[in-house]
Amino acid sequence: MRLYTNRLWSNKENIVTTLGKLFDYSTITFAKKQLSCYVDGTSGYTYASFRHKCLDLSHRMSRFGIKAGDKVAILSQNMPNWTLAFFSATAFGRVAVPILPDSSESEVTNILTHSGTKVLFISQRMMPKLSKECFDKLTMIIDIETLDMIKKDDTAFTCEGWTMNPQPDSLAAIIYTSGTSGKAKGVMLSHRNLVQNIIEASYAQPAGRKDRWLSILPMSHTYEMALSMLYPIYCGACVYYIQKPPTPSILMSAMKTVRPTVMCAVPLIIEKIYKSSIMPTIEKSRVLSWMKEHTPRLLYRLVGRRLKSSFGGKLKFFGIGGSKLDPVVEDFLKRARFPYAIGYGLTETAPLITNACVGKTVVGSIGVPAHNVEVKLVNVNPETGEGEIYARGDNVMLGYYKDPERTRSVITDDGWFRTHDLACMDKKGRYYIKGRLSNMIVGASGENIYPEEIEQVINSVEGVNESLVMERDGKLIALIKFDDSIINWDQASEDIFFETLQARKKAVLDFVNKHVSKQSKVNDVEVVKEPFEKTATQKIRRYKYQHAEGDDKKLEDKKK
Repeated sequence: MRLYTNRLWSNKENIVTTLGKLFDYSTITFAKKQLSCYVDGTSGYTYASFRHKCLDLSHRMSRFGIKAGDKVAILSQNMPNWTLAFFSATAFGRVAVPILPDSSESEVTNILTHSGTKVLFISQRMMPKLSKECFDKLTMIIDIETLDMIKKDDTAFTCEGWTMNPQPDSLAAIIYTSGTSGKAKGVMLSHRNLVQNIIEASYAQPAGRKDRWLSILPMSHTYEMALSMLYPIYCGACVYYIQKPPTPSILMSAMKTVRPTVMCAVPLIIEKIYKSSIMPTIEKSRVLSWMKEHTPRLLYRLVGRRLKSSFGGKLKFFGIGGSKLDPVVEDFLKRARFPYAIGYGLTETAPLITNACVGKTVVGSIGVPAHNVEVKLVNVNPETGEGEIYARGDNVMLGYYKDPERTRSVITDDGWFRTHDLACMDKKGRYYIKGRLSNMIVGASGENIYPEEIEQVINSVEGVNESLVMERDGKLIALIKFDDSIINWDQASEDIFFETLQARKKAVLDFVNKHVSKQSKVNDVEVVKEPFEKTATQKIRRYKYQHAEGDDKKLEDKKK
């Protein structure tokens, strides 16, 4: 293992070129600082103790023959030891295979098998997802909470697991993602890819050793991994974790305790706060309602201060990414001077491509290209200015694991990555996402219809939780999930139930078709009982519902 003297290093960008060098730089430079812990201050590490524990874990794997290039999977909820497992692999030339905690048993089996994983760090909560087949094949299984051995193959105890200093283009992680299309793929990210995102983040939002992160998104997703794990380590900051699922009450309590300066979130979190807390508070108050009509600027300032206070009062960066933010909610955040920022990217770009920093956001825009990332629009429609986003830079993945054909389909010979996202650009170089190329619907007259834009209108209707627009037999159909308090599926009277349901559906249909273009008008609304199945960043898995009918349609057919 490398030995460095503890000294001030200049030109950090040129020194931290791999996760191994990041590990050395931060654990030595910030040795006495706190690196991580739970919200209550327990089970954490200083940078020095983290270094010691990583070395110990790496040596333990080496004794069982786990060498550089071998795959080390992590299946766990967020915790300080997640970071430990990740660096005990990547800092020594091994390859991390993060697995989303909401993966099914079959998905876990496929990932472990396809990647050829030899070591698995797993929490007790995730053990039911580990099949006997995988259990038997793995060389080592480690309880990530206690770091005790659950299983070890004694025949592999050869002490021949050599490690190496990874190079910038060495494989660091394989991240499996099905996105919203259902086609699982293993994204190969190099050390260069992940370090590039750290550098991008430092230019977008400078941070330092006094900053406090609160981690709420799955660490196995590239967004949280890059911006809420790797970047704070680069800064010498501390990351706090929540031991229980982040329900609104637990999250609010955690924010009051930690008083974070930095958080990363998905749109759904702030949209729920806006819909379920902010708007009802304004509407129920005569004073606030009057202010909204007569002194809106003062109202937004007042509500903005209260919102920031509910996040602990010290927040200076609230990153929003993973999917498109509702423009109504974004307009409120901007007027309220809430310190939000927008980021856009994909797992394949580790993930950042563009960003709109705090104070520089424009409603609806994903911002400008991130530091050292090239972006362009290809196959631009001369009438609309819309084209597919292509990106190029050190953030672009090595390719898809064991899938050269799929890799060739998304990376051009000169290194441009096809995002399959459609966007337009304004005169100041800011980009605006229109929709996903695979989701786009071609209308009867050849016009492009973006279901995401229609869904944003539907989701603004009171009582609507979420929606999904699709094409069926040449017509646009909207599947809608109402708030449970609006539609009570357990109503005793069937006639009253259907009467209420039909009235709600008609109200939505009338509102939407009044606020969308002629070609985007919805033909019918169907209601679903359960929330839509989503990805880690809360995007609906569209492929699951391509031929689905609403639960109300099924009930009506059954009634007939």
